Amino acid sequence: MKAHTKNFYSPNFEKIICLFLLLIGFFSKTFSQDFAKGADVSWVTQMEAAGKKFYTSEGVETECMALLKSLGMNTVRLRVWVNPSDGWCNAQDVLVKALRARNLGMRIMIDFHYSDTWADPGKQTKPAAWSNLSFANLKTALFQHTNEVLTLLKNNNITPEWVQVGNETSDGMLWEDGRISKNPQNYAELNNAGYDAVKSVFPNAKVIVHLPNGYSNSLYRWFFDTLKNYDGKWDVIGMSVYPYWYTTKNDWQNCNRDCFNNMNDMVNRYGKEVMIVECGMQWDVPETCKDFLSDLINKTKNVSQEKGLGVLYWEPECYPGWNGYTLGAFDNTGKPTIALDAFKEVSQSNKPLLQNSGWRYDDMQKAILFDKTFSKVTVFDSAGTAIQSVSSTNCVSMQNMQKGIYILHAALKNAEPLLFKFIYN
Repeated sequence: MKAHTKNFYSPNFEKIICLFLLLIGFFSKTFSQDFAKGADVSWVTQMEAAGKKFYTSEGVETECMALLKSLGMNTVRLRVWVNPSDGWCNAQDVLVKALRARNLGMRIMIDFHYSDTWADPGKQTKPAAWSNLSFANLKTALFQHTNEVLTLLKNNNITPEWVQVGNETSDGMLWEDGRISKNPQNYAELNNAGYDAVKSVFPNAKVIVHLPNGYSNSLYRWFFDTLKNYDGKWDVIGMSVYPYWYTTKNDWQNCNRDCFNNMNDMVNRYGKEVMIVECGMQWDVPETCKDFLSDLINKTKNVSQEKGLGVLYWEPECYPGWNGYTLGAFDNTGKPTIALDAFKEVSQSNKPLLQNSGWRYDDMQKAILFDKTFSKVTVFDSAGTAIQSVSSTNCVSMQNMQKGIYILHAALKNAEPLLFKFIYN
């Protein structure tokens, strides 16, 4: 690939760039944030109370969410418990963390467990206060709890983009009433009560139904076919992806392959968006974890119909062994491992600004790939200087590019050029 530098002064290009620069201010937020890259950091206030601190790789003490944002993340996920015995992850604790995320300009996902403690595939225990309610009153309690927590956020000028109604609900929630394998009608009604409660406060929020084992197509088909048959409502299919629990332990390549195939099947079968709302790998294999994450992010960005919304790491900030958990991405000194470098990549919109021509960033090749061959592709720096120009190509290498903002112009004979801004960090 030939690269060279020259001043950029073509009158036609100048008009295009002037128009483009006028559009940058309007589109920049959408452009950089279409794809969600983030983390569940629900442990952060509890860790801080225990004296845990967080540091940049250079050893500078930094607030956890601000640190994750500096590493390329734009989204925070927060779990909600109804009445936890120690107070962590109750509505007020969620508010503290959500305010912090909002003030950092980060996007927010709220994850309702509908329990006083962990809800997951092995346990979906009703909150103690709901344990003796009739089914009708159980639905009312779920609706009211969802509405009250979200109203608390709304009253503090916090607007979540996504809300989960249940956590890893592969066999429903609020057992035994809402166990989908035994009471699919009950589960669908509970799910819909949560869905309606979300929309009553935030009509534009996307409601997520979240299952584990994102690589298990048979589970997802069975579950969502059942939910659909009982008139269940959802906007997004959320997935957990942990190679540790894959068929062959830690075989992340095949795990990601199966997850990618499953995501595409969910899009084609139900017409819904998909999102990796949890993922992680052992903290002491950071290079392998980085490869896993880079590949998973790349695959999610390339889900059919541009319906892959994002990838979130579960509790990356936890110190190794915190609460017995070892799949975080920080070391024993409170510094992030290189695994999180996977989130530092081209911030690419799923919707290019001026044209819908196909293009994507491939993290493995460190290159921008096009779905056609252009007669000439030129990359300009933010000052308008051409720093790379390639003829007759379908890709642009980013191997030797410095961090910064760039403008790419791809010319095609007898057609409108492809033009967009991208951030390489």
